[in-house]
Amino acid sequence: TGVDNIDLEAASKKGIVVMNTPGGNTLSAAEHTISLLLSLARHIPQATASVKAGRWEKERFMGTEVQGQTLGIIGLGSIGSVVARLAEGLGMKVIGYDPYLSAEVAAKRKVEMVTLDELLARSDFITVHTPLTSTTKGLINAPAMEKMKKGVRLINCARGGIIEEKALYEAIIQGKVAGAALDVFEKEPPGANPLLELDQVICTPHLGASTTEAQIKVSIAIAQQVVEYLLQGTARNAVNLPAVSPETLALLSPYLTLAEKIGKFQAQISAGRMQEVSITYSGQVVEMDTTLITMSLLKGLLDPIIEEKVNYVNAPILAKERGIKVKEAKSREAEDFTTLLTVQLHTDAGQNTVAGTLFGKNEPRFVRINKFVTEAIPEGNILFIHNQDKPGVIGNLGSLLAAQHINIGQMHLSRDKIGGTAISLIHVDEKVSPEVLKALLKLPYILSAVQVEL
Repeated sequence: TGVDNIDLEAASKKGIVVMNTPGGNTLSAAEHTISLLLSLARHIPQATASVKAGRWEKERFMGTEVQGQTLGIIGLGSIGSVVARLAEGLGMKVIGYDPYLSAEVAAKRKVEMVTLDELLARSDFITVHTPLTSTTKGLINAPAMEKMKKGVRLINCARGGIIEEKALYEAIIQGKVAGAALDVFEKEPPGANPLLELDQVICTPHLGASTTEAQIKVSIAIAQQVVEYLLQGTARNAVNLPAVSPETLALLSPYLTLAEKIGKFQAQISAGRMQEVSITYSGQVVEMDTTLITMSLLKGLLDPIIEEKVNYVNAPILAKERGIKVKEAKSREAEDFTTLLTVQLHTDAGQNTVAGTLFGKNEPRFVRINKFVTEAIPEGNILFIHNQDKPGVIGNLGSLLAAQHINIGQMHLSRDKIGGTAISLIHVDEKVSPEVLKALLKLPYILSAVQVEL
């Protein structure tokens, strides 16, 4: 049901509707996780190979019961939640970490939510169920493994790269990690991967969704979606197109783009669990049906942070599942603009406000970020810098980036008052490394530095 191998931009440009079929493989992926967990606990693949080789090594394959053991689940989306339910049925103690799941929703799922560090320290088994993003890539690295119990076992049926393979290899060799079960790898097929040489590692060739039942469910759902689209014009679970007429879409399209970019920006600059998002429509846009625009905002807000592939159809559902309240307001007055979208995001760590408009007919612009007035173009790789308004800050930023051979395409600056605080939106030609971000934070007068992809 993923669309990782589809060029969505090319399909959209050619007017090709791309529809996703989410949910059909949820149970299969969750069951595969539990299968690997049990195989890991009882050394089933290794014991099978031993018997087939003519040996009878009962003492070598002493296992462990999973009942009473603690399973740490990183990411409690649709698959992670089913894994939790199945593990509880095995008598395991389940704890979870998901920075984007509200406490209320977590309570309904009867999973004890903890910090990532606490999960790492308490768990006997750890399984990951998150998307692969700039935030989750290498999430389980060497420092993370140092915080784990000696003898912990790791499972990854999500995406290769969430668990750092080199660090995992070293942790197994040193005896910190007792074993790992991998359905996914950083490179697939993994080729001459050192992990494959270890007896403590069991693996499968990305089989999470590979069951007869999942394929039947997905096939039926696809057929139903195609029939609905051809007969009724309804693009259910559309990835690149909301279910509207071509005429309406032409009018809404610039606003959909603007709203989604505001959402993506908010998601990447905001810390903490999302609690409430409010969008105020001002000016000419209030004459339109803004439902799809709000959906586009939610799509942008959720897409960078959750496991499921977010589209216009499921974004409101996913927001509700995570306890995020959505509010809308409308005003015919739009300050100095013909139309204005103002989005305020509340999290348990604070709030951010971003306002955007359209220049001309379809050129999105951010015109306010919190108290700072700007005219930023929301596209590409952006470094969002918050700093004290002092001489030399911009020069230091430019010099550091130049020393790393990072080219600046454009820059938008704003300050609240002379000698107060300021922001910079620096468009760079390529993503910067975590090391460069750390170096930026060490510069004088820099308060924060965040990398944003739009």
